Amino acid sequence: MKKNEWPYELKYGEKKEYSCDVLILGGGIAGCMAALGAREKGLNVILVEKGAVAASGAGGSGCDHWESAATNPCSKVTPEELVDMMLRDNKGFNNGISHYIECREGYDRLLDIEKMGGKIRDTEDEFKGADFRDEDSKLMFAYDYKNKFTIRIWGTTFKTAMAKELKRVGVNVVERVMVTSLLTDQGKVGGKVVGATGIHTRTGEFMVFKAKASVMAMSRPARIWLFNPAMVGLSEFRPTQCIGSGHAMGWRAGAAFNMMEKSVRAEFSAAGKSYPPYGAGNNHNTWYPASILDANGKTVPYADRDGRILTDYKDRCLPANGQKFFMKGGGIDGGIYEIEGPETISVEGNPEYKLPLYADLSDLPELERKVIWGMMVGEEGKTKVPILKNYTKAGFDPEKHVLQCYGSGWKSATFLSDERQLFGLPGGFMNDWHLKSNLEGLYVAGDALFASDCYGHAAATGHYAGRHAADYVKEAYEENENGTSEFTRGEISQAQVEAEWTRVLKPVMKLESGYSANQGYRWQEVNMAISKTMQHYCGEVRTEDMLNTGLAQLERIEAELSERSIADNPHELTRLLEVMDILTVSKLIIQASKARKYSVAPLCFTRGDEAKEQRKDQTFLVIKKTEDGIDAREVALDYYGDLKTNYEEFNKEYIEAEGARHV
Repeated sequence: MKKNEWPYELKYGEKKEYSCDVLILGGGIAGCMAALGAREKGLNVILVEKGAVAASGAGGSGCDHWESAATNPCSKVTPEELVDMMLRDNKGFNNGISHYIECREGYDRLLDIEKMGGKIRDTEDEFKGADFRDEDSKLMFAYDYKNKFTIRIWGTTFKTAMAKELKRVGVNVVERVMVTSLLTDQGKVGGKVVGATGIHTRTGEFMVFKAKASVMAMSRPARIWLFNPAMVGLSEFRPTQCIGSGHAMGWRAGAAFNMMEKSVRAEFSAAGKSYPPYGAGNNHNTWYPASILDANGKTVPYADRDGRILTDYKDRCLPANGQKFFMKGGGIDGGIYEIEGPETISVEGNPEYKLPLYADLSDLPELERKVIWGMMVGEEGKTKVPILKNYTKAGFDPEKHVLQCYGSGWKSATFLSDERQLFGLPGGFMNDWHLKSNLEGLYVAGDALFASDCYGHAAATGHYAGRHAADYVKEAYEENENGTSEFTRGEISQAQVEAEWTRVLKPVMKLESGYSANQGYRWQEVNMAISKTMQHYCGEVRTEDMLNTGLAQLERIEAELSERSIADNPHELTRLLEVMDILTVSKLIIQASKARKYSVAPLCFTRGDEAKEQRKDQTFLVIKKTEDGIDAREVALDYYGDLKTNYEEFNKEYIEAEGARHV
């Protein structure tokens, strides 16, 4: 592309430098809350975001419910009870620390967002008198109407409110900048994190950010196994540009990762293999508790945890006899016996029912139907325009029509066998009780954490990581200035900066110097090559030979990328840099898979060459890159200790300040 064809001034040879106390990497839900948490401590905060904060990130297009708001005034479940079930539901392969923070502080963050201008209550009395509404607080609840710990929300109002609040409190927001690397003390792998680099996605200007502490709040990986450049878009639950760059730069810097070998299937995946999120009928999450009909209009019965058939729709929203509570959403559907909620019975293979199945909202009470099709289908990610608005415009009327379910009949949905995507409690950065990584000066929040989950998890862990990063800066640096600490500030390596600058700009500088566009690789074809490699060599069943072959193939692609990848402009360069990060994350997944020598069912991880005498102890496998190679170690599933005791030990100041909100 010629310079005069690009609408922005190109600044490929220019560099801009920033300095701050706390640097927030990523402007999604977790990043915004991290910036606000750090700013409340009175420090200088910079937030860097690849898009525009008001609408960016996995939660930028909305969210319809806030899971695990255990401390709201109507809840009959404690944070300890909820987290205990989350841990046991996943056989311990979950992040006890981050999910306890979610359950303990999630409602606090909702109240914060409400003060910013986000809508969390039925203030207009639109749903007055509904079974799911509390008349005193005007909060509205989903799923379990007895225990009331999941709150229906107007999530499309949240990011715009957060963006305004960041500006109001004085956070320096740097938008349209893709972060490309973490800077470490003297450029060493495993060294203290002293900042980051980035590139402006419109001008190509290179950015250097110097910080005393940083919070990694970027997205989880995506487009690893599935990608088709002609069929992306609405079939992907999260934005397609949220691809796990934080994981990639963390791995290169020496950060430790957990559960990266996990293989997760999901209904919302790229490459056109799925329907748009919540655009097909179902009775899970947003659509719960919709009725399900077969192709002849016969109702598929609901049953509770114990198999008792439920004839009244109200019973679908209540625990079974003797059951404390039930859970829906995230990684919970189809959970353990104690928390298994009401479900339609399985009809697959049953001659009494004819496929396909259809979701039917018409037999629900008016307010139940209206809150699903109108509020929840409209507030969840990517549903307001493509689903609610466009389906309605096309003539869909939930009082008269039914909507075909996705899949072939497992309850209400079946997922395709090749729809493997990192969705629901995937791998990520390992953390301690400060939400600090193993790298000095680097904290982690939201989807960057291992076993991350939902909107509320992102908000709660974001604020927590931000304030702990701020405390670290205040304590360590103030002591250092007074001469009372052995703390080392760390120094940015100019050699590391220059090397990253060269790496980042190389694809566009080739064309600037006359390199033929016909000779180079574009980002789309590289992503497809990576996905094919992962499908073939890191699939359902993994063996050492297959993993080694896959790793060798990725390294070959990486070497060719360095020499032959090209980009016409900053937009194309951004997409190419994302694909380079996808490749790095793919190598990380293979390395974690190689290190895990035996199958682990809760991780959906199967080794086809498992030795019979191999240990079967259930432990986390934490892996990191070092100057000498790869280091892997086993860590106990309950490494975090007693949740309530440790949380309160590490958050005394917060508890004292926010005590009225806690139970």
